[in-house]
Amino acid sequence: MPQGESSPAPAGRPADPGSSAENSRPVPVTRTSVAWAGVWAAALVSVAFIVFMLQNTAATQVSFLGLHGTLPLAVAMLIAMISGILLTLVLGTARITQLRRLASRRRRQNR
Repeated sequence: MPQGESSPAPAGRPADPGSSAENSRPVPVTRTSVAWAGVWAAALVSVAFIVFMLQNTAATQVSFLGLHGTLPLAVAMLIAMISGILLTLVLGTARITQLRRLASRRRRQNR
């Protein structure tokens, strides 16, 4: 190799002699960055939900467990969504509690 020329960089390493392996590492994921992404996701979902509610104001006939009434479609969908979320939270909480009790029992048995 002629003098003044450098050898090619090994595979997976930067060819620039001024850069180091530390500079090529990706930025670490932090709790703050995850929270920031969550805030943006929630903002986008909220905007989409507001648009949905504004576009679905037509009255809808609703019957549930012998109750009959009329309300905007968006409100009926909101009630259904909140009911589904609450049901999921209750069942998820019950399952997490069950798993924690099982883990606690197994820890006590292994002592």
